[in-house]
Amino acid sequence: MCISDCAVRKWVRIFKGEDPRETILRDRKRSARLLSALNTAHREKVDCMIRANRRVKQKEIADEVGISKEREHHIVTTVLGYRKVSAL
Repeated sequence: MCISDCAVRKWVRIFKGEDPRETILRDRKRSARLLSALNTAHREKVDCMIRANRRVKQKEIADEVGISKEREHHIVTTVLGYRKVSAL
């Protein structure tokens, strides 16, 4: 697949800034979850929830704290050092 000369010329104009309508090359602000999913308040809240009810589910913790299940799992296993133990 080849790129046409017209497309290349258009890209050159955009990157040189000759067309002010198309020179937005920075990321626009997005509405997303903050990157502070691993802070002391979250760790303490997750730890308190687990100590209060050791059978609490991942989804319940994630919903209560306001973080993703992946972040919750990371906090529980890596940061707090909890693991599943079988009593059989």
